[in-house]
Amino acid sequence: MRLKIIVLAKQVPDTRNVGKDAMKADGTVNRAALPAIFNPEDLNALEQALRLKDQNPGSTVTLLTMGPGRAAEIIREGFYRGADGGYLLTDRAFAGADTLATSYALSMAIRSIKDYDLVLCGRQAIDGDTAQVGPQVAEKLGLPQITYAEEIQKVENGHVWVKRRLERGVETVSAPLPSVITVNGTAPDCRPRNARLVQKYKHARTATERQQSADSPYLSLLDARPYLNIAELSAAGVGADAAQCGLSGSPTKVKKIENVVFQAKEGKTLTAADTDMDELMKELIANHTIG
Repeated sequence: MRLKIIVLAKQVPDTRNVGKDAMKADGTVNRAALPAIFNPEDLNALEQALRLKDQNPGSTVTLLTMGPGRAAEIIREGFYRGADGGYLLTDRAFAGADTLATSYALSMAIRSIKDYDLVLCGRQAIDGDTAQVGPQVAEKLGLPQITYAEEIQKVENGHVWVKRRLERGVETVSAPLPSVITVNGTAPDCRPRNARLVQKYKHARTATERQQSADSPYLSLLDARPYLNIAELSAAGVGADAAQCGLSGSPTKVKKIENVVFQAKEGKTLTAADTDMDELMKELIANHTIG
């Protein structure tokens, strides 16, 4: 069975390096102040898509990411690992979007792409940790969804079979195609870059990047090799309502971001004696750690 798979990927700020300049005055993340990386759980989702592609010859994997121009790097990273195509959803109208506005924009982009069997994404992004975008996209598209996926086992007879990792064990479920699946970080890591694919796609560019590097000697490659052209989608291009995009479509506002480092200021050595255990329980209850 030939599958058409869309993988939602996000370029995120590396939250391990949050500093005093990480937040703007309007409550949005100052992405320019933080190094950008491929969201880890989206890489897990990409690996699941690539495994389905390996199992089903003729299948294609297409990346869709929303962000500023530099987010095109995420699509190139996907190419280096085996993805076949990509779309950069970029527009000033999308700036400052919360999960509601983000899922709306992504769902409109997916509707404009039209032809797909599966939509995969990571469970959550490390810059928000909400785990809301995937399920919201499914609801907006009116599609069945499977969350906490650890392994997509097979696709046959118009259904996808998925092993889910839950708090108290695992379960295997199925859903009809098309479906939206969110993938856990416990799923297998994404395969590394392929040297041959790096050489093939390293000059892939969006239309905006092409304009910004007009003096590049490699621009002729974009005309000779159409697969190097990364498509750009705008709010108007996907038919999005501007009132539902960006800050205007975002009811959630971030008040403050800070980096919290836990340090052990003091320690106690306890024995297995009942008196020590009693004292520990009393202390934990008194400071509201438990109870």
